[in-house]
Amino acid sequence: MLFSKEKERTMDRYQLREYMNAEPEAKLRDLVSKLIYDEIVALRIAPGARLNVNQIATSLGISRTPVAEAIAKLTDIGFAVTHPGQSGSYVLDLSLTDMISLYQVRSAIESEAAALAAYSADEAAVRELTMLAEAFHDSVTRRDSRGMKDTDMPFHQLLIESCGNPYLRQSYELLLPKLTMYQSSMVEFIGKLGGEDNPWMPSVKYNHTSIISAIRLRMPELARASMADHVSASLSFTSLIGHGADPFSAIKGK
Repeated sequence: MLFSKEKERTMDRYQLREYMNAEPEAKLRDLVSKLIYDEIVALRIAPGARLNVNQIATSLGISRTPVAEAIAKLTDIGFAVTHPGQSGSYVLDLSLTDMISLYQVRSAIESEAAALAAYSADEAAVRELTMLAEAFHDSVTRRDSRGMKDTDMPFHQLLIESCGNPYLRQSYELLLPKLTMYQSSMVEFIGKLGGEDNPWMPSVKYNHTSIISAIRLRMPELARASMADHVSASLSFTSLIGHGADPFSAIKGK
C-alpha cells in the first residue's frame, strides 16, 4: 500500500476531542462527520474503503449511533456510497473517468481565474503566489510530500481568491473537496513513486512558475493558456501512472 505509517493511523478519541474543543456547541454526529470527511479528503481513509461503524465507534470511544448518523450525512453529500448487494457504506472511489470530468470543469474555472488574476491580483498576492510556485517546484524536486501538500492547493486557492470574481470562487468551492482528493493522489504518486520516467513530469514541476510569470507580466491570455496546460498535464501525468487500467490502485492498496 502506498500510504506511510502516518497515514495508516486510526482515528481516535484524541482527534475527536480536538474537534469538540474547536466547536463545543456542535452536535456529536456533526463533529464525527467532519472528522471522517477530513480524513477522506486527505486520503487518510483510502478511496473505496469500507466505513466500519463498529470499528470507528470503538476508535473514537463513542456509541454507534452518532457514527451511523455521520456516515448517513456523508452519503447525502456524496462522500460515502452504498453498493447493491453489499452491506455497509464505502468511501467515495477515485477513477480516471471521474477525474477527467472533474478536471474539465476545473480547467474552465481556473483558466478564467488565472486570466482575471493577471488583471486584478495585487502585488502582495503576486509575491505570495511566486513564493508558493517556487516552493512547490523545490518540493517536487525533493519528492517532499508534505511540502507539495503545503504549496499545491494553497497556490490554486490563492489564485482563485485573487481573481476578483465571487461567482468563480463559489463555483470552485463546490469542486474543492473532491479536487483535493485527486490532488492529494498526485502528491502520493510523485512522493512515493517518483514519476521521473513520466513524460509529463516536467510540466507538472514547472507549470506553477509559468502561470505566475504570466500573471506577473499582466498577460491574461498567456495566464489562461498556462493554467489550461497545467490542468491537462496533471491529468495526463495521472493517466500514465503504471498501475494498469486504474492509476489509483496503489492509493487504494490494491
